Order: sequence, then C-alpha cells, then structure tokens
Amino acid sequence: MTRLSLEGLTLARGSRLLIQDLTAAFEPGALVELTGPNGSGKTTLLRAIAGFVRPLEGAIRLGDAADAEDRGSLVHLLGHRDGLKGPLSLKAHVSYWARLFAGDAAKADDALDRVGLKGFAQLPARVLSQGQSRRLALTRLLVAPRPVWLLDEPAAGLDRAGKQLLIDLIDQKIAEGGLIIAAVHEPIGRPAQSLPLESLTP
Repeated sequence: MTRLSLEGLTLARGSRLLIQDLTAAFEPGALVELTGPNGSGKTTLLRAIAGFVRPLEGAIRLGDAADAEDRGSLVHLLGHRDGLKGPLSLKAHVSYWARLFAGDAAKADDALDRVGLKGFAQLPARVLSQGQSRRLALTRLLVAPRPVWLLDEPAAGLDRAGKQLLIDLIDQKIAEGGLIIAAVHEPIGRPAQSLPLESLTP
C-alpha cells in the first residue's frame, strides 16, 4: 500500500509559477481527479510526482521512496500522447514496455486481450484508430504492475466502450488498493476526490 503526501509544494514550468504551497495527502485505494484549465499545472504535477520535474519548494513523499528515482519505480505515468512507433507491431510495443518497466513480456497477449486488441497483435501500430492507439497505451499499466497510476487525460480519444474499459481498469486497480491520480477536463465517472489546481495558481 502506497500513500502519497505533497508538502508545501511549489512548481514552475520555465519561468512561470504554476502551483504554490500545495499540501495534500492521498491514501491507497483512492481515485484523485486533478482539475483546472489548461496551463494550471495538472501535467506538471503528475510529472513531478513521477520524478521528472523538480519542485522549487516543498517535498513529495510516496510510500517509503527516499528520492525521485525511487518514486519512479512505484508509478506508471501515462501521458496524453500515446508514444507509438508506426512500423512496430502491437505485440512488439507491449513486449518492449514490459521489459522497459521490469514486467513480464509473457503477459503481452493477455494485456492485448484485456484491452480488446488481441486480434490486432501482429499488425503495425500505424493502422490503429485514435481510440485503438489509446487502448494500446493502456497495456503499459497491465504488463508491469505498479502501485500508483498517474494518468494525463486518460479518456482522450476513447469511444463509449473504450471509456468503459478505462473505468473497469480503474475499478480493479482501486479494489486492489492502488492509488490513481488523473488529470481530467471531465469527470471519469467514478467516485473520486477532487484537487482543483486553479485555486493554487499564483
């Protein structure tokens, strides 16, 4: 079980101050929705939790992780871009992510089946629709389990069935005691804590 604490956190992008003096704590088994207009710092906060952005002030504590590198081993950061390489097959993508995140490449077929893409396993990613590309990106969460998911607009590009798939994955993760922090413009459709970032912008 992994608890997240944000203590007096101040974040900037370039010379622009985004978030000032944010203090909050989130327990395992929670879905937290980051809200606010574009530019309010949602993506920057996710990247800071993952260890890719250094705070100007304050601290981020995730479980027993002592530093940013240790935090990175506990989280999956799924950005709003899918990061696919067109010529590579779907299975090659999933197998690569499993190895990259110290997961199990043998679970590639099961992960593709879970997101409804098993029949496309040998096709190149360039043939996928936007929604199918998003489903493929979701397999990163499945092949290398980590206790915390950081999701940036996870429902973008998904149709109704894709959004239900996302909800099912979130429900399962929460039931297992995972912690999910999601940057959203619209509610995901599940009970969630809300962290409105517009009130923290200087």
